[in-house]
Formats: sequence, structure tokens, C-alpha cells
Amino acid sequence: MEMEMQTYTSDKLRERYFGFTHKSGLRVYVFPKKMSASYALFATRYGSLENSFKLATDAGFTTVPAGIAHFLEHKMFENEDGTDTFERFGKTGANANAFTSFDKTAYLFSSTDNFYPSLEILLDFVTHPYFTPETVQKEQGIIAQEIRMYEDNPDTRLYYETLRAMYEKNDVRIEIAGTVESISEITADLLYKCYYTFYNLHNMVLCVCGDVDADRVRHVLDKVLTEAPRQEIVRRYYEEKKTVFKPRTEMHMQVARPQFAIGVKDGDIPSDPLAFAKKDFGMKILNEILFGSSTAFYNDMYERGILNSKFACEYDSAKTFAYDYISGETDDPDAFFAAFKQYIEDCKQKPIDEDAFLRAKRSVYADFVRLFDSTEDIASELVFNALLDVDLFDNIGVIDAIDASYVEKLLHDCFCEAYFSLSIVSPF
Repeated sequence: MEMEMQTYTSDKLRERYFGFTHKSGLRVYVFPKKMSASYALFATRYGSLENSFKLATDAGFTTVPAGIAHFLEHKMFENEDGTDTFERFGKTGANANAFTSFDKTAYLFSSTDNFYPSLEILLDFVTHPYFTPETVQKEQGIIAQEIRMYEDNPDTRLYYETLRAMYEKNDVRIEIAGTVESISEITADLLYKCYYTFYNLHNMVLCVCGDVDADRVRHVLDKVLTEAPRQEIVRRYYEEKKTVFKPRTEMHMQVARPQFAIGVKDGDIPSDPLAFAKKDFGMKILNEILFGSSTAFYNDMYERGILNSKFACEYDSAKTFAYDYISGETDDPDAFFAAFKQYIEDCKQKPIDEDAFLRAKRSVYADFVRLFDSTEDIASELVFNALLDVDLFDNIGVIDAIDASYVEKLLHDCFCEAYFSLSIVSPF
């Protein structure tokens, strides 16, 4: 049943967008924004972690090879009539792309004109799968080359080694593209099984932003989409302990200076969407207080030549995993790790400075507001929030509600040595 269009407004931002559920079952969000480019993002709640699943009506679970979600994303651009999807977009002047993450797969385009014909192409090719044993075999060779290329990339290797150090069983420890061995097990039948399970329109969302009209978007949907059967997906994930799997790992590669990453494993993930959002923003504020470029810790390390400008810290969270990823270059990663742990303990011995908290909170708030200067960022953030069942504008109130005591509690709860792992890439 089609739902009436709902209007979401923000007086603070002086912005608004519209949302409705189309009669096909697809959730749709339209954010009018008169800018040079319009942007559309068609996403499914299906990423590299969904390797064991079933429909509620199935007798047993289906287990699939690692990397199949990414493989499926690649295969969706091929059409049964032999046409090339990128050529179709080229005729409308749109730039198309796609990506697979741990928890979602998304297909997208940007355009300066011909938005609605481009939207029709997007909806059409993503809802018409075509796989054969021959095309699957060809793709296996292409993706195997891609996997080998990333195996030679120090940043990618460091990232996944850090995840493998933190997580013992969670499939976040496996590369999104899978392995050469795992993708060799992918078949056309398995691709169709994954497609018809996860590319059901009830499991998907469309977010568009730009010089667009909600009624015209609905007209394109009516033209292209048919009603999808409502179905319940049961996803099976591994149980994971809160502490890290390995406190330290090291590998050797062709790098000029040792690279390091400190993973801070977060095993306490709120199930309530707004509480989830609050923790996500709270950790971003805490990271700015602890490791921002204006902190005494970073500037001392930088001036002494221990760290350089590549030092970075990012909190990443989803419904089944969360972690802080602190990375950089240093001649002695173990010495820096010891200094990091001592610094954290020193910070715990005193209350968080109110001025530092307010500066960090303003910085995080400004980053959120800055999203609204880009149609691409707006559409991407709409998808992120829609898949978490959060209204995009609710984030303003979420950030406003965060106080210093909440952030201080995050410091004590999350930054414990049992949750730390150090990964190093050293020169040969």
C-alpha cells in the first residue's frame, strides 16, 4: 500500500525533504536543492557481512562465499540484451557508479540535466538481473585481479589486519571483495539467490537530491517498478566477544616508514536508532577532544617528529560492529602505542575540559551542517540514516543533547586496554 508523502523540515537549517513508501514497497526520500548537479542513490540493506541468511519461509540457512555482495554489484551492470549500462547513462550525460560496504550496496548517478531519464535507467537496470555461468567466470578473473591489486596496497592491508586483530569471528574481518579462493565458488544460481533475497524493494531505499520534484520522481517509479512481495529476511551473524582477538600484529611491505593503526573495539552497540546516532556523534566529539589537530597530544607528537600529518582518527559503526581506527606513520609504533595508552589513562584521571568539549562539539556540528552544501553528501547521508531508521534532521537534536558527562562516560567505557589492538606495516 502506498503511503502519503511526509514532509520533514528543519527550522535551524531552513531545509526540507519529502518521504513516502511507493506502492512497489520501496522507501523513497526526495530532497529538493537547487544546485548544479542532482544526485540519486538506490541502495539495498545488503553488504559483505550477509554471508548466512534465509527467508522466514525457508527451512534452513543459505551460506554463501565471502565477497558475493560485491561480485553481485559488478554483475548488475550487465544486461540480457547485451547493452552496456554505462553507455545508457552516457546518452543522458549522467555519471554512474556503485559501491559495496559491509552493510549496504548502492547504485548511483549524478547529472546536470536529463535527471528523470537517468533515474529511469537506474531503477530499470538494478531491478533486472542477468547472470550466466560464462559471464560469472569472466567476472571472477576481473575481480581476482582487483583483489590482488589491493593485497599490494599497504593502507588496505593495514586496515584489514587491524580488523582481523580486533575481531575473531565477525565477517567484518574479511575483505569486502572476498578472496581469490572465495569468489571462485560463486555461481550464477548463488547470485540469483542473493539477488532475490536482498534486492527486494521492501529491503531497499531510493534517495535523490537536487533540482528535483517529488511528484515527477513518483511518476518514474510508477513507470518502472512493480509491486514486490513482502518477505522477512533472517540474517545470521557470529557472536563476538568484547575484547580484541589479538593485541598486536605486524607485517612487512614496501613502505618507506612504519605505518600503524590502533583499533579500539566497541562491543556495546545501541539497538535503538537514536541512541545509536548519539553514540556515533559522541565518539566523533571524543575523538576530536583526544586526537584533534589542535590537541596538545598531537602537537607534541608532531613537533617531536613522532607523528606526521598523516595521523587520523575515525569512528565507524554499524548494527553489528563498531570501532575507532587511529592510524599514522611513526618510526617506533610500539613506543607510540605505549604513549597512547599512557595518554588515555592520564585523560581518565581528570574531567573533560568544558572548553575543549564545546570546541569539539561545535566542530562535529559544523561538519554535519556542511553536508548540506553538497547534493551527493545529502543523498549519501539520507541513505545512511534511512537504513538505520533515523530521520536525517533528528541528528541536530541528537548532537544538541550530548553533554560533557556523556562523552566522559564514553572515554571510560570504550577506551580500555582490553579493547586495543596495534597493527603495524614495517619496511622489509
